[in-house]
Amino acid sequence: MPATRNIRLLIGYDGSDFSGWQRQENGRTIQGEIEAALAVMTRAEVFVHGAGRTDAGVHADGMVAHFHTAARISCANFRRGLNAMLPLAIRIYAAEEAEPTFHARFSAVAKEYRYEIFHGPIQPPRLRHYTLHITHRPDLQAISRCLGLLEGTHDFSSFENSGTRDKAAPGGRGAVRTIHSARLAEEDGSMIVLHFQGDGFLRNMVRNMVGTLLEAGRGRITEEEFAAILAARERSMAGPTAPAHGLWLSRVFY
Repeated sequence: MPATRNIRLLIGYDGSDFSGWQRQENGRTIQGEIEAALAVMTRAEVFVHGAGRTDAGVHADGMVAHFHTAARISCANFRRGLNAMLPLAIRIYAAEEAEPTFHARFSAVAKEYRYEIFHGPIQPPRLRHYTLHITHRPDLQAISRCLGLLEGTHDFSSFENSGTRDKAAPGGRGAVRTIHSARLAEEDGSMIVLHFQGDGFLRNMVRNMVGTLLEAGRGRITEEEFAAILAARERSMAGPTAPAHGLWLSRVFY
């Protein structure tokens, strides 16, 4: 029977115990868990396409995915059935019929990520898997000034790790991306949340930007030096890669 339905999912997950989103031969992944559950429900092999590939340890509360199926299961029952079968670290918030042409990745026009940081001498244990812990409050004005430099269309090679794309392939947009907004919010006096919304992100781009922004927050680089790092298009110029566990995929825009 041909696969005539296109089902769109809204997914949240705690990535702490997973090897990322993408299916792997040796590793427990979000995609793999959902596909295995769908195979049981539909009695057929199902391929789930996500809006992006989050790395090991990265979390999401706004991942979007889709799959094709000929099964006559209602969307409400897909949601209920998947949540009954999946580990509690993965939740399906919504399932709905999508247009045949909808693609979770290629139909997306923007994504929003956030990076959460707890600053203080002692991090509450409940935050240890979800926020980066630093022991001193950074210079938030310095970070905010550097965040402003990231907005707009730039070549983000300085914040790109290998594996994002085939750099030898002709055409394409290379490392050029547009950041629509980059902002900082302070919550409860001890939480800093960095928000990034853009038309696309390179491999580890957000984590590399955060690592470099924190260098500015520690007074180790100036705003002018941050601008020079961005312009250099050279990864070795930028700061360290921030840990995965502070990063969240917040929303995908269509």
